[in-house]
Amino acid sequence: MSNHKHIIVSGIQPTGNLHIGNYLGAVKNWVDLQNSGKYEMYIFIADLHSLSGKMTPDELRAQTRTTAAELLAAGIDPKKTTFYFQSRIAGHAELAWILNCLTPMSELERMTQYKDKTAQLKMSTAGLFTYPILQAADILMYKGEMVPVGQDQIQHVELTRDIARWFNKKYGAYFPETKHLLTETPKVMSLLEPNKKMSKSLGADHVIEMADEPGVIEQKIKRAVTATEGGGQAPGVINLLMLLQKFESGLSFPRLSTGESSYERFVKAEKDGTIRYGELKDELAKAIANYFADFRAKRAELLKNPAKLDKIMRDGAAKAQKVADKTMEGVRNLIGL
Repeated sequence: MSNHKHIIVSGIQPTGNLHIGNYLGAVKNWVDLQNSGKYEMYIFIADLHSLSGKMTPDELRAQTRTTAAELLAAGIDPKKTTFYFQSRIAGHAELAWILNCLTPMSELERMTQYKDKTAQLKMSTAGLFTYPILQAADILMYKGEMVPVGQDQIQHVELTRDIARWFNKKYGAYFPETKHLLTETPKVMSLLEPNKKMSKSLGADHVIEMADEPGVIEQKIKRAVTATEGGGQAPGVINLLMLLQKFESGLSFPRLSTGESSYERFVKAEKDGTIRYGELKDELAKAIANYFADFRAKRAELLKNPAKLDKIMRDGAAKAQKVADKTMEGVRNLIGL
């Protein structure tokens, strides 16, 4: 019986404080996979990728540190997961260049995220265009076998698999053909425009950050849209009920004496028309605030102790670098460098 643990690689850009959409869409799943003990985990902060955006050097430096603290506070355990800053690992950009030389431009032109980002920024750079190749290098550097993704990221993982095939065909079998690990990622919608996905780009009041204090959470949820025009269940109500279901463990009494959960009670009330949206919002605000109470405390502690945070990230980078060095030695030998 094989003791091999499948290798999982994933990362996140340091583009701002993490919000509950990031948590339910990625971070919680990483922690669950890590704690299952079934996988060899590599989680990185994609600071090289973030250069394709608009942050200043000072903003990038500060946000990279904050994102590291937030992921650690959310449960990423450096004893169980190799956790590091992408830019600290020599070889990522080198491997990306080598893979650039194998990837047809036509494959990059069809990437939907490239089209979306170009439209948002109203400009295009070579970095945005070749972004998926650096992403492939990030994964293949650690011989990543699986990448946990939602539906909208499958295309990038498929390209990584294709790039591995092109490399193996030209130089001999070396990289695994990475597969996507499709995860259940609840679609968290904007509080004020529940027909749009929760995103900081819409504005601060559209999102609940994991670090928001209870009073801030309460005010944001009070302003959340519930009733909208048109028949059927309102998207804002669907969103609030889904959030209550995900975070009701933060309530002191998530289950009533009847055995019903808080979520079940509000779903029933919504169906029979007796729901009080003010009460739902109060309950949800308490649930989210309590759920992330430990997170807020750990985050604050890490940000107050930069030496401790720096050591964690240095140690993670040292572990990752050993693997990257071995991978790049093999790549160079195969391609003739």
